[in-house]
Formats: sequence, structure tokens, C-alpha cells
Amino acid sequence: MSAVLQPQPIDQDKMNAFLGKVVGDFGAALSSSLAYIGTRLGLYEAIAQVGSVTPKELAEKTGTVERYVREWLINQAAGGYVDYDAATDRYSLAPEQAVALTDASSPFYVGGGFYVIKAMTGAQTRILEAFKNGGGILWGDHDPELFVGTERFFRPGYATHLIASWIPSLTGAEAKLKAGAKVADIGCGHGASTIIMAQNYPNSRFWGFDNHEASIQTARERALEAGVADRITFEVAGASDFSPADGGYDLIGFFDCLHDMGDPGAAAKRASENLATDGSALIVEPMAGNVVSENFNPIGRTFSAASTLCCTANSLALGGPALGAIATEEILSKTVLGAGFKQFRRATETVFNRVFEARN
Repeated sequence: MSAVLQPQPIDQDKMNAFLGKVVGDFGAALSSSLAYIGTRLGLYEAIAQVGSVTPKELAEKTGTVERYVREWLINQAAGGYVDYDAATDRYSLAPEQAVALTDASSPFYVGGGFYVIKAMTGAQTRILEAFKNGGGILWGDHDPELFVGTERFFRPGYATHLIASWIPSLTGAEAKLKAGAKVADIGCGHGASTIIMAQNYPNSRFWGFDNHEASIQTARERALEAGVADRITFEVAGASDFSPADGGYDLIGFFDCLHDMGDPGAAAKRASENLATDGSALIVEPMAGNVVSENFNPIGRTFSAASTLCCTANSLALGGPALGAIATEEILSKTVLGAGFKQFRRATETVFNRVFEARN
């Protein structure tokens, strides 16, 4: 017979603190849905444009229903996303709130994250079944807004760091790109990283590869809008069978995607085999610790959640090793070096990213 578990004494202060944390998480989880709605309907942009609003004014400006807007504004003020002036009964955005919630060109923009959360939480039922029965869910089977949100979430970081620090941190890559290089962007999605590079290195030629046809179509449209379609070729292709280039690619990029893949080793092998002499692979991965406890922080909490609902699930759906978004540097190194690369190092980092260089 199993031993009878004896109840443990409860520390009331610790219990109250824990319950307070849980209630805070309840509010944050529910409020993320309202932040998505605010982003999707342009409510934040409308407040920023006007300066301050009443619920009635915001509803009129955005073509929404005042009764919902009133409740939404109370929630947003309670969460610190908007400011409230009790004397005038009006709501406004502080400069910091306005930039983070409305300026998609800013490195501080967070709007894309609400699309990602909305899409990932929509997969809960399927992930629950995967917990019990194995398997997972492919990227392409998620809510389509996952792709919209992923581009919007990552693009500000790429715009801020890719040209300014990531490429310069690689061995000789910046000089090659300025002179004229061949670059492959693997798992390019909507092409944000590819387009940023093309805009900044007009002498170079770029190829973007992704196995999601709808994303490639969007990437082509984005390239036309940006005026760089003549120097970018976007193709539907997998990470282990993308098209080679004559003489190899001078730079092959994996932006926040290697850890998702069903066969990251095969993807790294394909990159190694198609790299030009003295070329580099740029591997951007989420920030994660080298031991489990180093992920016990807000960033680790966010990435491990996203990994459970999306990254790990995609790899498991493909029968892969499920590196996941919080893969350690040691695991990433073994994967890349085991695929044929001779060198692997952390070239630079940000608060949210580890940036690695691999070379033959």
C-alpha cells in the first residue's frame, strides 16, 4: 500500500504571497487578450493620435462599441498600459507606452507579441493531447496570426541589431556583404531579416527559403513594397534541401528557427555543405541558460512557454529532437559541430538573443 501523505503546515504569509502571484497571472493572461484586441483594432494608435480620450470618444474614433471600450480602458489602466486622470475622467498614453504599443519601427515595440500569444494559446487543446499521447503541432497548423505576430515581434530586434552588431560580430562577413556577397536566409518566414539585409547591402544578392508557402508569398510582397525584390529570391524549400548557389553562400542565416526544426542536424549539414570558402553561418537563438535554473526569470518563463506551445511541439510533430527555445549552448554546439562545421562560437548577444557563428 502506498504511504499516506501527511499534510504539511501552511505558512499563511507565503500562501498569501503565492495566491497574489496567481491572481496577478490570471489578470495578465486575460489582459493579453485585450491587448491583442487593442492592437488589432487600433485602439492604442487612436489614443496616441488624440492625446487623451473618454470611452465615448475612443469608441467614436475607432468605430467600436462604447460599452466594451469603457471596460477595456479600465482594464488597461489597471494593468499600467494606459494612464487615467481621475480629475478629467480621461485616458492617455505616456510617451513610453505609446512607443512600445504603437511604433512598429521602434526596437521597443511589443505589439507583435500579443498576436503570438493569441495564436499560441489557441493551440492549448492540441498540445494537451500531445502531452498525453505524444506528437505535436506543426507551425503551419497554428492560427495564421502566429505568422503575423512572429514577424512583428522579431522585426524590431532584427532592425536594431542585425546590421549594427550581429553581422559585424562575424568573421569578415560585413566586408563581404558591402563588397557583394551571396546570402541565404533559412526559415525566412515573411522575410523581415532578408529584407533588412538587402536594404543595407545593395551590392549583395539574397535568397530566402521557408517551407511555408503562404509565408513565402508574403515575403515576396514585402520585398516589392521595400523596393528590393530585384535582389531577393524567395523560394518554398526546406532547411535540409534549399537550393545551392554557385561557389556557395558567403553567409547563411538561421534566425530564431534552428531550435524548431524536425531535423536541425540535417539543416546545419546542408548549410555546411553549401557555405563558400571562408563563409559563415549566423545562428540567432533565444536567450537561455546553460543550466535549468538560469531560465528562472521573466525571459526564461516566456521562452519556455512559447517552446512548449510551439517550438518543441513543431519538432516533435516531425519526429525531431525538439531542441526547443531554451536549448543550451552546449546542445546547440553539439548539433552544429556534429553536422560538419569545425568552429562554433557565441559571437555576441542581446537581452533576448544569443548570436552564434559557425564556420567550416
